Amino acid sequence: MEFNIVIYILVGFIAQMIDGALGMAYGVSSNTFLLSVGIPPAAASASVHMAEVVTTGVSGFSHWKLGNINKEIVKRLIIPGVLGGVVGAYLLTSIPGDIIKPFVSAYLLLMGAVILYKAFHLSSQPKAPPKYLGVLGLVGGFF
Repeated sequence: MEFNIVIYILVGFIAQMIDGALGMAYGVSSNTFLLSVGIPPAAASASVHMAEVVTTGVSGFSHWKLGNINKEIVKRLIIPGVLGGVVGAYLLTSIPGDIIKPFVSAYLLLMGAVILYKAFHLSSQPKAPPKYLGVLGLVGGFF
């Protein structure tokens, strides 16, 4: 099925607008679109993550320059997050697309529900960081 590049640009724009409004959901919304038009899961994940490298890098730099980063949390998340990401990427590229696609789709559906829940149930109470940040980084990086 042939798609015009303008459609992909439009979807990227809409996904970035959702991400900008909620502070999350770029990967979920753009991955969902790419999977729905038949892009293999590994290719969809790779293209979304390449786009996120730039936007997240600029955002992270901006937060760093404004002093809006808790360095202790970053230190506790960085190694497990990278390790989880490497293992997740390896597994995604090692399993055939037809086998992994239902699992990726179920994960995206679950994450979409979590994002919608968080968007409509905002809490003004600041939360303390979870006790198990390393585990959170590992699992988050993996998925």
